[in-house]
Amino acid sequence: MLVSGRGSNLRNLLDRDFEVVAVATHKPSCGGAEIARERGVPLGEFPQSKFESRDARDADMADFFSQHGAELLVCAGYDRVHDLHRRFTVINVHPSLLPAFGGGMDAVRQALDHGVKVTGATVHLVTADVDAGPILTQEAVPVLDGDTEATLLERIHQAEYRILPEAIHMLESRLAARP
Repeated sequence: MLVSGRGSNLRNLLDRDFEVVAVATHKPSCGGAEIARERGVPLGEFPQSKFESRDARDADMADFFSQHGAELLVCAGYDRVHDLHRRFTVINVHPSLLPAFGGGMDAVRQALDHGVKVTGATVHLVTADVDAGPILTQEAVPVLDGDTEATLLERIHQAEYRILPEAIHMLESRLAARP
């Protein structure tokens, strides 16, 4: 799993007894890294400043995940572009109904600024194009009068907690069929 934020999706998966074999981050002090440490999940720290290029960082992360036997990588709040989809099946959870408000970390702010009445959460396969891979599942979340970024994001997180495990289950048979 790749994390950069508070780690609530990581906590959700661990609380549901999903096997998380390793966690990578570029922010060693983020909440997701703390959760990995607390739960005894192997943690790899990959701040870009330690690497001469993004490709070098991605190669080290890929090796880290391979060494831990990862089959599926989950990006949940990970705020860096990477090329790990070249070696792994990678999914991302995004706080909008893609394709709306893709490509950045400010989807909730964009939804509020655009005055939409419905937004949501999406889990999609990661490809070379940011937030443009095939959609696995989505859940709509209404935008309520008086919503702030924080209140809307909290409801979107609740949707993420439901659809991310669903998407992982959808991919289990695909991963099991690999040689």
